[in-house]
Amino acid sequence: MDRDKASASMLGRRFLLLSRSLIRIGLCWVVGLALPTLGEPVHGTEVTWTSPGTVRLRVLSYNIRHGEGMDGKLDLARIAKVIRSLKPDLVALQEEDRKTRRTRQVDQAAELGRLTGMHAVFGKAIDHDGGEYGEAVLSRWPIKASSVHSLPIPKGGEVRALLVVEPDARARLRFCGTHLCHQSEENRSAQVREINKILVKDDEVPTILVGDLNARPNEAPFRELARHWTDPTAGKDNPTFPSGKPSMEIDYILLRPGRRFCVREARVVEEPAASDHRPILAVVEILPDSGRPADP
Repeated sequence: MDRDKASASMLGRRFLLLSRSLIRIGLCWVVGLALPTLGEPVHGTEVTWTSPGTVRLRVLSYNIRHGEGMDGKLDLARIAKVIRSLKPDLVALQEEDRKTRRTRQVDQAAELGRLTGMHAVFGKAIDHDGGEYGEAVLSRWPIKASSVHSLPIPKGGEVRALLVVEPDARARLRFCGTHLCHQSEENRSAQVREINKILVKDDEVPTILVGDLNARPNEAPFRELARHWTDPTAGKDNPTFPSGKPSMEIDYILLRPGRRFCVREARVVEEPAASDHRPILAVVEILPDSGRPADP
C-alpha cells in the first residue's frame, strides 16, 4: 500500500511539472496572438508590455571589426545605420576601439551611441594601438550599473573580457556581452567556466548573454555553456561568419533562466558588407517569475 501511495505521489509531481510547462507554452502562444508586429516597439518608445508582468525586448549582437567593412573602409555611420534599421533595445558590440590610432582616436562606443540615439558603455579588454579595445553595449534605457571582468587565458594570448550591464529598463535584467579567444579552445573553455562562475550563481535576475564565442555548437566550450543557458536557435543552422558567405556559427544570444523567457524571433541578419560578421537578432519576452525551481 505504501508503495502504491509513493507511486501515486511521484506521478502527481510529474503531472504537476508537465502541467506547468504546458501552461507556460500555452501562455506564450496565446500572448503572441495579441502581440503587435515584430517590427515594434519603435525605437524611442516605452518598453512594450505584452501581458501583466511580461516585457518584450529586441536584442542584437554584432562583431563590428572596429567599424571596418568588407570593402576595407572604416565607416561607423554604416554600422549605426544597420543598428538603427533593426530597432534594438539592447546591443552588444565586439571588437570595439576606444581612441586608437587605427580608428582615428574615436571613442567608438560614444560615437555609436550618438549616431543611434542610445546610451553607451565601453568595457576594456586590452590596451591597443595608443588606446583601448574590447566590448561595448548600447541601451535604449539609461545604464544604472556596469562591470568588466577579465577572462582567463591559460594558454596565453589576447586577454578577453565580459561586460555586464544593468539597464534601467523597468524590467529587472542583466545584459552581458563577450568575445572569446580565437586562438585556443582551452582558453575558450576556461573563459566559459569563468563566465558561468560569474553569471550562473544568480537565477533571480533574467540574464541575456551575447557575443562572438569563436566556438561552433558541437565544440566543447559551447557545449559547456549549453548546460546552463538556453539557445533560441538550437538545432538550426545560423552561420554568421564570414559575412559575405557565412559558413561558421560562432555568434550567439543565450538566455538564463530559460523559464523566464519566451522567444518570439531569432535570426541572423542578412548584412554582408558592414563588418566581417553578420549581426544576430532576437526578440524575447521576459516572463514573470512563477516561483518554480531554478533551471539546472
